[in-house]
Amino acid sequence: MTATARRLAPVLLALALAACAGSTLEQAHRHLHEGRPEEALALLESESKRRPEDLALRMEYLRQRDLVIAQWLARADTLRLAGQTDQAEMLYRRAQAQDPANERARNGLALCAAERRHRDLAAAADKLIRADKHAEAQELLRPVLAENPQQREARRLQRQIEERLQRPSAAAPLKSTTTRPISLELRDVGLRAAFDVLQRVSGINFVFDRDVRGDLRVTVAVRETSVEDALRVLLLSNQLEHKVVNETTVLVFPNTPAKRREYQELVVRSFYLANADVKQTANMIRTVVKTRDIFIDEKINLLVIKDTPSAVQLAERLIAAQDLADPEVMLEVEVLEVSRNKLLELGLRYPSSAALGVQGAAGVPGTVSLREWRGPSADIVQLSFTDPMFLLSLRQEDGTTSVLANPRIRVKNREKARVHIGDRVPVITTTAAASGGFVSESVTYLDVGLKLEVEPQIHLEDEVGIKVALEVSNISREVKNTGSNTLAYQIGTRNAATVLRLRDGETQILAGLINDEDRRSANRVPGLGELPVLGRLFSSTRDVNNKSEIVLLITPRLVRTLARPEARALEFSAGTEASTGAVGGAPPFSPLAAPPPESIPTPPVTPVTPPVTPPASAPGQPQPGQPPMVPFGGARPPGQ
Repeated sequence: MTATARRLAPVLLALALAACAGSTLEQAHRHLHEGRPEEALALLESESKRRPEDLALRMEYLRQRDLVIAQWLARADTLRLAGQTDQAEMLYRRAQAQDPANERARNGLALCAAERRHRDLAAAADKLIRADKHAEAQELLRPVLAENPQQREARRLQRQIEERLQRPSAAAPLKSTTTRPISLELRDVGLRAAFDVLQRVSGINFVFDRDVRGDLRVTVAVRETSVEDALRVLLLSNQLEHKVVNETTVLVFPNTPAKRREYQELVVRSFYLANADVKQTANMIRTVVKTRDIFIDEKINLLVIKDTPSAVQLAERLIAAQDLADPEVMLEVEVLEVSRNKLLELGLRYPSSAALGVQGAAGVPGTVSLREWRGPSADIVQLSFTDPMFLLSLRQEDGTTSVLANPRIRVKNREKARVHIGDRVPVITTTAAASGGFVSESVTYLDVGLKLEVEPQIHLEDEVGIKVALEVSNISREVKNTGSNTLAYQIGTRNAATVLRLRDGETQILAGLINDEDRRSANRVPGLGELPVLGRLFSSTRDVNNKSEIVLLITPRLVRTLARPEARALEFSAGTEASTGAVGGAPPFSPLAAPPPESIPTPPVTPVTPPVTPPASAPGQPQPGQPPMVPFGGARPPGQ
């Protein structure tokens, strides 16, 4: 090896390494642009390990790795907050595979595992709530809310439990000692004696107001009914009302407005409305429930009601049926304008005029001197033609234009959405004073282009009615005012307005807005241009054909539909005119306190005389296998 070769060897090696590094970086960048970051990072990592002396390659690898990991982690955090735990966990694991010591990826995986565990606990608590096991459900939700107080499902279930458990004390359920149907037959007995019989059967104590008449006589005959229905019959047939004191005690008082105001306890309930308008809801409560004590706060959509527990419960059901999220629809709109332009110019254009004249040395056309006239020269006679003298036209144009707008608009029910794609052309207006000394100018803007206005109305059965107004405009020509030296514009427009009713995902095409322009002009030599075949040699034709059509495609995609409520939310009992929300005097029993009566066959009831000696069992208790039965005359001997 010569000395020159030895000196050039390091340079050639450096150039080879630089070329290899350049090809590696280009290939890695190509992988990144194609959406294959793992392959790009693997390539950079292997090359940097193979050539540890190349610090630039090492720095490029670290920079690209940090950038890709940051993008993965940001996307994973967004997915985790949106509830898509599986996709977020996959991105966290990809980031951890590239950088095992990344603390943010490790924390994200821990949060995903905790979120999955919280969802499982919330689902188990939901099942317990459906089974009326509220205490057990609260025990499951307590650690969830302690670790993540913002867990939506746990907060919703906790609020649901609180609403079910924290009922007003005036509506506390009564506990009866029997759950089987009873038969009660009383004929012309005292009112207190009738309640005494019911007390022995149900184990509930009845306390009477001092204004309850003791000389009232009662005749009641009910068969195989529940204790609460029997109590309701006694109260209604004697114009009485009740108040629950505790689980085993009921206060009976006359059903008069004064007594109801004295004994009927009131409760205050606050409703935070999420979707309904608070003013409309307040008007509904005043109209249907007849509640007078209502307070509204429009800033936080708060409605506060003060009324009886039964009226508040009725208002709660009405609000639940009205406070629904507004349906929304995503409108996918495509506006396509297809235009085709054709131009054909063909033929010879001759001069339109020819002039023959004389001009002397003075330079004035038509003027010659006598000397020039006697000795004429060729310069005196002048022959002139219009320019150009001859023009051969060989021109043809053929163009096609497609203008596409594809907006996607998300609109609430019965709300308008507008889209304008185009320009705002300024129009200057000049105003002069009467004396002409003062001139003012004002600028207004004119919208030119595509204007689309839609207003959806979402119906049941996943159908959407849409009001569509489409306008496509363009500037046809400019009109210049010579006096004020201002510009005005002539606007060409095409409009379409219609009302559609489409199903979810159905596409409707609106077409036919066609503008067809066909112009033909010709320049011919008189006489010669009219010849059948040779006339083409003495004429020039210009054919212009412009045609454009506008097509509108609209497709509704329901984001949140309008669901028909359940039957129990559409119709339910509202009580009586005198007692709103109470069903026949508001039965004091609740399914949480006693299960429903068992449906067992019972023999027909036969009136018997009560024995003198009481039986071994407690009075009023039924024999095994038989429903409680009370004979005619009640449980008291006459005279008591």
